[in-house]
Amino acid sequence: MISKMQPSDPPLLAVLKGDRRDPPPVWLMRQAGRYLPEYRALREQKGGFLELVYDSDAAAEITLQPIKRFAMDGAILFSDILIVPHAMGQGLRFGPGEGPQLSPPLLDGAFAQLEAQPQYLAKIYETVAKVRARLSPAVTMLGFAGSPWTVATYMVAGHGSKDQGEARRLAYNDPQGFQALIDRIVMVTVDYLSGQIEAGAQAVQLFDSWAGTLSPAQFERWVVAPTADIVGRLMVRHGEVPIIGFPKGAGAKLAAYAAETGVDAIGLDETIDPAWADAMLPAGMPVQGNLDPLALIAGGEALKSAVSRIRAAFDTRPHIFNLGHGILPDTPLSHVESLLDMLRKPF
Repeated sequence: MISKMQPSDPPLLAVLKGDRRDPPPVWLMRQAGRYLPEYRALREQKGGFLELVYDSDAAAEITLQPIKRFAMDGAILFSDILIVPHAMGQGLRFGPGEGPQLSPPLLDGAFAQLEAQPQYLAKIYETVAKVRARLSPAVTMLGFAGSPWTVATYMVAGHGSKDQGEARRLAYNDPQGFQALIDRIVMVTVDYLSGQIEAGAQAVQLFDSWAGTLSPAQFERWVVAPTADIVGRLMVRHGEVPIIGFPKGAGAKLAAYAAETGVDAIGLDETIDPAWADAMLPAGMPVQGNLDPLALIAGGEALKSAVSRIRAAFDTRPHIFNLGHGILPDTPLSHVESLLDMLRKPF
């Protein structure tokens, strides 16, 4: 259980601790990225994506870009969920026009041959510290990591996939071997998030981007149980720091996730009916989300209607306004400005 609110807590952090604010605080997943011309200019100057992530000055500047432009209530660390497997010893590259590639793929789940590279984590801590030193006290510094199931899907296949078939096959065919991989990811992730917190992160989010591909029993074992393990271990080290869980695609399994993992707040993807979520989730539990990124691109009445529906559903619950997934590269800046204009007025 997180500590009680402090008078000095910034709005987003206060909501994560159970306070309700109107207007709600707002940040957008992937708010530091390709839709911003200042990001594209810096990437052109510095080089590829991974080079930016491990350049703490550049990564700090990118993290701060949406804060400078839009005055968001949260600054989300500019990094990637695959830093953990990179630190565990897998090779990582982002080729032009393709998704991330990890090598060697762990199709048999065996990770013991990998040589740990903890220096990659240290680079991220430097970024967190530099951002926190430059943030206004009114803005919450958010760290993050990928959840074990999602990270494992990339580690096993060596790349992203539509159905995470390689990891699901391994989990069925060799559950003990897959459990060993998950357990190792849990341990590295706890240390990683703890390092971010010690460097200045005031709250952290666990991204489980591929949680929606699992059956209920597999979801319990590979999503709920490892998340609960991480949360329990982090509570021992940093009991005052809120943890947001974001199991994308969980659907009806979201209520079990909220009840069993121990996370302090739940991120909702755009497929979740906000009224259903308000009825099914524990009373008073903070929620985050869940505007469809395509509604933001559409703008106009579609955007107004979606924003109104979300705010109406959570009119008595602690709520952080966000997207249901990451902001898309072709999102017009004027639509982000319109969204913020809507949100900064009492409902």
